[in-house]
Amino acid sequence: MAGGCGKPQYDMPYVVNPQVSAFRIVDIQEEARTAQPFATDLCVASSDVNAGDVELSEGSGAVLFDLNRKRVLYANNLHERLYPASLTKIMTALVALKHGSAETVLTASANVTNLESGATTCGLKEGDQMTLAQALHALLIPSANDAAVMIAEGIAGSVEAFVEMMNEEALSLGATNTHFVNPHGLSHEEHYTTAYDIYLIMNEAIKYDMFNEIIGMAEYTTVYNDRSGNAKELNVKNSNAYLSGAESPSGVTVVGGKTGTTSAARNCLALLVRDTGGNPYISVILRAETRDVLYEQMTQLLSEISN
Repeated sequence: MAGGCGKPQYDMPYVVNPQVSAFRIVDIQEEARTAQPFATDLCVASSDVNAGDVELSEGSGAVLFDLNRKRVLYANNLHERLYPASLTKIMTALVALKHGSAETVLTASANVTNLESGATTCGLKEGDQMTLAQALHALLIPSANDAAVMIAEGIAGSVEAFVEMMNEEALSLGATNTHFVNPHGLSHEEHYTTAYDIYLIMNEAIKYDMFNEIIGMAEYTTVYNDRSGNAKELNVKNSNAYLSGAESPSGVTVVGGKTGTTSAARNCLALLVRDTGGNPYISVILRAETRDVLYEQMTQLLSEISN
């Protein structure tokens, strides 16, 4: 819906594969009125920008966007479909925050232990209970895959129904090169996204205060209950190295973010950062060769803010 106060309004439905990116409407008196395009408040890029300034791993995708000024500081392979690993959990958190209540009590089913060998977990067992707020901390700080399953089932009744909500949300945000098959990001050939789409999803998630608070926490401790009502303590640390000692470029403060690592996705990172004036930026790197390389490349990318 586009229009101004006291002016006629026009339905401008979001189209997944539009033939045009802006619209002009003329009424029967031939008085021209402009309908607001879908991406008015977004950073938009269709091709690489300053792509030679950061030494990315082969096949990587990366973006750096100035949110206030809607500027593209860097883009490389921004629309290339890649595996997101646990960056998926940004969408999981977004959907949960949009459709759930922080104090809602979730109960873990047997499915929380039905994960591939080596998957990161917070140790949930069938019958364990947490509030949604506690589960979101477990989801985003240590990147617990069992928490993702519990959240999905608690919000939508099943993982499958929750994934449908994730994909609907992706389309509503314009993330048309994204498709999810699970809420945690463990590898699947039909589970993919792009650096640009992660920006779109992150840009929406940071509208929620709880999301911003959680992604900036270096560690977290809480107490929840097992199926018998006995207290269990959870102590976790953030997987984001910038919150545990990794140095960001001068003049750049890392507010927080989300990591992701699988053998197929390699090493991924999405960050919310601020410059010396407090202006926000979103930076994303997908498919860095190693964890060390990921942070070296991200630091190079963040240096573009002050260049």
